[in-house]
Amino acid sequence: MSGHNKWSQIKHQKGAADAAKSDIWGKLSRRITVESKAAHGDVNSPALRSFIEKAHKANMPKDKIEKAVAKGTSSEAGEMESITYESYGPGGAAIIIECLTDNRNRTAQEVKHILTKNGLALAAPGSAAWAFEKTHEGYIAKTTVPLSEDDHASLMRILEEIDAHEDAEGVYTNAE
Repeated sequence: MSGHNKWSQIKHQKGAADAAKSDIWGKLSRRITVESKAAHGDVNSPALRSFIEKAHKANMPKDKIEKAVAKGTSSEAGEMESITYESYGPGGAAIIIECLTDNRNRTAQEVKHILTKNGLALAAPGSAAWAFEKTHEGYIAKTTVPLSEDDHASLMRILEEIDAHEDAEGVYTNAE
């Protein structure tokens, strides 16, 4: 009768919630560090202020935010760069993958591996971007592509796998 008590259920639910929260906080912390470095620690910078507000909305503790800002202004902060990859998924749906990385080559190979494992390939820069409009929140689809049930399920599985990658900051598609 193991697994039937209330504590084990709470423990598993809390563990899953904490893991999801940790992923979000980690990504926000890296973005705050990068923006802090670009703004030289000025928390009134619009880009840095935007990410700090997103962190507050995600219930990120104040000390973690301050630590990320301080890390961006310290001399030990590594060079992080933002990279955008493009691909086409099942049913012809365009996919844009935004990554933030300290090693461009490693991230490119890992993203390429995820796509290849799922029968996709990287597209040339700009080949999928035409279907999107860049906003301060990310990418919004200009045109949408209808997908069958199977293609939609396959695309969602691929997007979740890409989004789980530690360097992936955002994954966008123009599928309906």
